[in-house]
This record gives sequence, structure tokens and C-alpha cells, in this order.
Amino acid sequence: MQARTLDTQIFRAQAFPDNIGFVIPTYNAGSYWNRFHAALERQGIPREQVLVVDSSSTDETRRSVKNAGYTLMEIPQKSFRHGGTRQLAVDSLPWADILVFLTQDAIPCGTDSIEQLLRAFEDPQVGAAYGRQLPREEAGPVERHARLFNYSEKSEVRTFESRERLGFKAAFFSNSFSAYRRAALEAVGGFPQDAIICEDTTVAGRLLMDGWKIAYQADATVVHSHALSVREESSRYFDIGVHHSREKWLLAAFGGAGGEGRAFVLSELRFLLKTQPSQIPSAFFRNLSKWAAYQLGLREKHLPRVLKESFSTQPSFWQQDGEPSFSPDPHVAARRVH
Repeated sequence: MQARTLDTQIFRAQAFPDNIGFVIPTYNAGSYWNRFHAALERQGIPREQVLVVDSSSTDETRRSVKNAGYTLMEIPQKSFRHGGTRQLAVDSLPWADILVFLTQDAIPCGTDSIEQLLRAFEDPQVGAAYGRQLPREEAGPVERHARLFNYSEKSEVRTFESRERLGFKAAFFSNSFSAYRRAALEAVGGFPQDAIICEDTTVAGRLLMDGWKIAYQADATVVHSHALSVREESSRYFDIGVHHSREKWLLAAFGGAGGEGRAFVLSELRFLLKTQPSQIPSAFFRNLSKWAAYQLGLREKHLPRVLKESFSTQPSFWQQDGEPSFSPDPHVAARRVH
């Protein structure tokens, strides 16, 4: 099929062009499905344009997907990869010029959140866009602050030059609610097949370095937050450290993540002082644990596999461990950074 341009004039409530594909990875989504499916229906998404990639759920997820009229692709649970599985979906929708990604627990708000997200592509230089994630109603102060810190009320469009102002935050991105222009995604090699985590930030970094823009659409909203335990957060930050140790070009191009980490801690402290000061000691311990886990991840080459499996959110990753998938020419990277 010939590539088609995105006709932005036909965006309106409950109407989407037929060259937009929707991708939803799932695993045991039963507890979210009714709310998630109802929210998608309110958005007016054409059912025949939705692909659900299920990692061998053991609950009623697959039956619910079929009943909803969506296309279902099943993969073994142990073969799931944040990047590789999404690239599999991209390759399975060759007709889609724009690909929208949602996770099963990101509940779109209102009736036009996806429409608002897609408006970013009215600018032909925008290669990818992501929306605003709001905390759950029952979220505690730590959980709530994390969403408020990372997802502001103000939309913005970033370029590679934005790193001079934002540092590593210039490449911030989330596939929990995002969309990509196929031409841009293909231009930078697609999603990394073997990334343990942060496949979204990896692609965002590549896009910016390749001259594309990244859009943050604050009017495109989903409810998406979790009350993670200290162990769960530490495991996630261990994986982030692993990813940064293997994709050193990200830190070279956009700077280290330390500055953003300090800004987060100070912002959280101010937020808790106003809302719930009693949470400050536990928040301090939580942040210390995340920092330690991240530092450990940066040094993962010195750890035995059994410890990596224990620390990681994805033990199966270490059973099929590969090398980094993207290493840009260091001379090109240096020219762009400087």
C-alpha cells in the first residue's frame, strides 16, 4: 500500500482516518478491561484498526479482546520485550502511517484524548507525540507527585536543541500513551529489539538526533499511575541503569539523568511538606533505594546473572540477553552534541 499523508482536516469526535493503527500490549488485563474498553469506545476508535498483542494471559483477557471485535495476536509470555513486541505490532500493521500505543492500564479521559494526541502530527516535522498521564483518584501523595512532576499542564514541542535547556528530560517519552509517524520511526530503525526497558526514550532520543520533533500534548489525557512498592520501584530503576549502561549514546547526547533526579527529589519534598509531611521519611528511603538500584544497574556487567534476574523487573530478559541494538557513529554524535 502506498504511504498516505495524514489528513488532519477529518479529525473530529469519533472519526479517525483509516491509516491510523492502534496497538495495545496486554497481559492479564482482566481487572482493567471493562474500564479500558469503555474508554476506548467513548473515543470512537474503529475496532478493525485495533491490534492487541497478548503475552499469553491466564485470565479472560483474550476472550474479552475477541468479544470487543479487536484483532488479537498471541505471543509467549517469555518472549515479550518492550521494544521487540511493539516492533512486531508495527510490522503487522503495514497500512498504518500513524501508530498509537496504549497500555492496558492507561484509561483515556473524555471523548477526544486520542484526537488531541493525533493533532500533534499536523506539523509534518513531528515524529512522535505523547499525552499527559494523570494520577488515579485514590493515589497517595508520592504517587500523585510523580505524575504531576513528569506531566505538566503545558504542551510543548521539543527538538534536539532542547537538550541545552532541558538536559536528559528533552528525550523523556512514554509509550503508555503515545503515537508515532511510521516514516519517522522507520527512519531511525524502529523500536530496539533487545532493550530491557525505556524503548520509548530510546526512540525519542534517536528521533531528536535525526532532526525530528517530539510533541507533548497536555490536552490528551489518560489516567495512569500505580502505588509501587519500594522493591518494585527499585527493580525498575535497576533496569533503567542497565539500559543506560548499554546505550551510552543517550547519556552522551542528552547528558546524565542526575540533574533530573535531583530536581525530582526537591520537588517531591516541597510537595510533601504542603500535603503530607509524615511521608517525607519513607519518600527519602524510597529515593535512596531507587538511586542505589540505578547505580547497581549501571554496573550490571560486573554482576552474576542470578543477581540480575533477582533485581530486575524482567527475569526472563537475562535468559536471552543480547547486546545493545543501536550505537550511532561516535563522531556524528559528537558533532551533534557539541
